[in-house]
Amino acid sequence: MERKYLELLAEKYDTEEKVATEIINLEAILNLPKGTEHFVSDLHGEFQAFSHVLRNGSGKVKDKIEELFKDQLPKEAMNDLAAFVYYPEQKLKMMKQQFDDQHELYQWYEDVIKKLISLTSYTSSKYTRSKLRKALPKAFIYIIEELLYKVDLLENKKEYYRKIIQQIISLNQADKLIVGLCYTIQQLVVDHLHVVGDIYDRGPKPDKIMETLIEHHSVDVQWGNHDVLWLGAYSGSKVNLANIIRICARYNNLDIIEDRYGINLRPLQMLANHYYDDHPAFRPKLQPGEELTEDEILDITKMHQAITMIQFKLELPIIKRRPSFHLEHRQVLEFIDYERETIELDGQIYSLKNPCFQTVDPEDPSALLEEEERVINQLLFNVQHSEKLTRHMDFLMKKGNFYLRYNGNLLIHGCIPLNDDGTFASFEIEGKTYSGKALLDQFESFLRVSYQNKRITDDLATDMVWYMWTGEHSSLFGKKEMTTFERYFIEDKATHKERKNAYYYLREDEQVVRNILEAFGLDPETGHIINGHTPVKEIEGENPIKANGKMIVIDGGFSKAYQKTTGIAGYTLVYNSYGIELVAHHYFHSKQDVIKNGTDVLSKKRLVDKELRRKKVRETNIGEKLIQEIEYLKKLLDGKYVR
Repeated sequence: MERKYLELLAEKYDTEEKVATEIINLEAILNLPKGTEHFVSDLHGEFQAFSHVLRNGSGKVKDKIEELFKDQLPKEAMNDLAAFVYYPEQKLKMMKQQFDDQHELYQWYEDVIKKLISLTSYTSSKYTRSKLRKALPKAFIYIIEELLYKVDLLENKKEYYRKIIQQIISLNQADKLIVGLCYTIQQLVVDHLHVVGDIYDRGPKPDKIMETLIEHHSVDVQWGNHDVLWLGAYSGSKVNLANIIRICARYNNLDIIEDRYGINLRPLQMLANHYYDDHPAFRPKLQPGEELTEDEILDITKMHQAITMIQFKLELPIIKRRPSFHLEHRQVLEFIDYERETIELDGQIYSLKNPCFQTVDPEDPSALLEEEERVINQLLFNVQHSEKLTRHMDFLMKKGNFYLRYNGNLLIHGCIPLNDDGTFASFEIEGKTYSGKALLDQFESFLRVSYQNKRITDDLATDMVWYMWTGEHSSLFGKKEMTTFERYFIEDKATHKERKNAYYYLREDEQVVRNILEAFGLDPETGHIINGHTPVKEIEGENPIKANGKMIVIDGGFSKAYQKTTGIAGYTLVYNSYGIELVAHHYFHSKQDVIKNGTDVLSKKRLVDKELRRKKVRETNIGEKLIQEIEYLKKLLDGKYVR
């Protein structure tokens, strides 16, 4: 393989001079400061808030503006410039309305272009010219490079540079140039984006988040439990699909299924209208400002019940054919006394409130009605034939993993299943036991197999994808059991409680975190675990920085459904060459407020870890690849493969 690769390199670098030039180039890149990494988590369909955080780089755009213009501009002007960079099209439209005089408008254009050119130059200072060129708007590469690399001391060229800007304005190209520069600055401020899980469910626009990620210049995803739920449904898991529709009904998000992904819910609605009526536990949860008619609420309530019953039925055969899952206690439909309307759980009998089991056969609770089977099969067919959903799921598979080791840190959405004593919990799969990293590798392998075999709906791989959503030893779930049934039908809230895996209290222990880092092949002295999944209740004083800074939890509640309990609107993390910084965010009201008033949604920043010296590309994942490339190129210099 090495010889083959050397031969391919020799075709590309076919002279000694070309090889030497590339070595010089790569060695120089190794000594540049590392690029800025941006970490977000648990977006849950909240596109507007996510888009704003992406545009402002969790405050890094404003930091660059303040560093560059602190002695030149008042704070109000710097806020205004930041808003320009975030939302250039809208800001342009608003600002141009303020000028009646053409000359004043030209002067304003010239001033804005100069500021943006200076800011582009400043934000690109740690990149090569080649990398900068790739980030520039293609139509203006030549012009921008001329302006970026101008030398003010050269008197002969001052009029030349002035004329370039004047011609841009007079030819009505200023708006396009400004917009291009603003998006270039956004891209330069953040070199790479990590999405630490849960793009889907609860919020209204996960599809728009996916489109944004597909267009992003550099991104990876660590799958969350809700992402794997969608991947599993697309891979052929009918029970995962039922869960998705149930959650969308619960949070009044069925539009995602029907309007955004084009999946027809009319058959489900007809089934629901035939068998179900109003039910207080199945009414949709509405956010402030959301309004529905009583007829709309009733339609959703009925569909919510219909798909939930289908879900409970579909779970039973999986539990029975997979005894190694140890989910016998979740065969809830078989524990019901349908005459007395009670259920026995863990030896205790509970009354059922508002039961709605009219489609359940007490003698065979897992049996789907003919209409139910037809509905779920049609839904699955439509899901797997949605062009838009296919594109989004393919992207998630391409860019996603269960965990990622990146620049010395471990990124994982949920948990590493642990026993109470801090050792790795074991799970048996096909007669073999797995734990820690090996267990997560197994989960990922099964998900990829299921995805490749979408027509098979009841094999071990597809069943395992459902286990990842609900199983005790799933790193994505991380709880003893999922009490969905109890929340709908049992009054006693003690039955609703879902006991978390030991990981969630042991992650406060620095030694436990160090042990996990070491088990994943990372340096426990310098590494960190970056986690999502569990909302941090800052309002109650919970600290997202745990284990003496070794563990950082960045799910602070992008989802509006969580914000009452968290007290904030999400955490993000920024890791640049100087260190790691945690950023908390206020609730995002609207981009109009940002554009008009220059306001932002950052509340406070906390330094997690400061580098003793500025970290260079040489010390990153990219650096490792470049060093290996240099070694291969040096082998070419001996003349063996050089033509």
